[in-house]
Amino acid sequence: MYKKMKILIIGSKGFIGSHCVAYFTAKGWDVYQADVTASSSKSYYKIEAENASFSAPFKDHQFDVCINASGSAHVGFSFEKPSQDFELNVVNVQKILVAIRDFNPSCKFINFSSAAVYGNPQFLPITENSVCKPLSPYGFHKLQSELLLTEYHKFFGLNTCSLRVFSAYGPRLKKQLFWDLYQKALKTHFISLFGTGNETRDFIYIDDLLQIIALVIENSPFQGSIYNVASQVETTIAEAAQLFTNEFGPEKQIVFTGEVKVGDPNNWLANMEKLKKYGFEPHYNLSLGLKKYAEWLRKNE
Repeated sequence: MYKKMKILIIGSKGFIGSHCVAYFTAKGWDVYQADVTASSSKSYYKIEAENASFSAPFKDHQFDVCINASGSAHVGFSFEKPSQDFELNVVNVQKILVAIRDFNPSCKFINFSSAAVYGNPQFLPITENSVCKPLSPYGFHKLQSELLLTEYHKFFGLNTCSLRVFSAYGPRLKKQLFWDLYQKALKTHFISLFGTGNETRDFIYIDDLLQIIALVIENSPFQGSIYNVASQVETTIAEAAQLFTNEFGPEKQIVFTGEVKVGDPNNWLANMEKLKKYGFEPHYNLSLGLKKYAEWLRKNE
């Protein structure tokens, strides 16, 4: 279906990045990696954690595609260290764009944005044209990264695309709701969570997210394009938490404190029509996805 391409994955050791490496390697693509940790692999570039430079891989190779899965993905961190979050999610994106412009201008660039750009939407489902009112520095920084991709397409002709990921989960994820649930369940019978439990999210399993990346590479015009990345299914936090807990500790009790976590939205449900036109169909409902995630946790933790 897809011709073999040369692809660079920045943030290749992270949750989404590592899955991208496995996915495109399995497709037979020529996969190169970049991240802040050391590696002996010949097709790997070590990026400095501070004052990062992204020129080297683009000087050495002409890539068909570059996926940036690096940066911070933690709302709380953006309140604690807004300057670092800005560096990781905005400054580094601009540096990547400059490197592509200077050395590899035909490269298709995909950057991971976030549904955090929307904040609390007025209407559901959320379309890509919904008003953006972020609730956190993280959300604002992701919105700024999107503007950079628009800028570099408009003024420099680069092929750019932003993916607004809603609530992605699956094997190798070691943060956010389900990871926290699992960690707490190991230590206590009563699992305490923020909120009321009536808040909603639109969850997407990692394999469905990978399907979206492949469809975007093949079909997107890459004109500063923006896509929601979700399943178009609204689930309450209480329902999701219970589904997951049933996989490894059905006797555990989940208690919601009612305390609102700063930066957290109330309700999310994505409109996925743009990607459905490219042929996107989720292969994993939440029950199946959480079963696979729980299996991985039991084997690896």
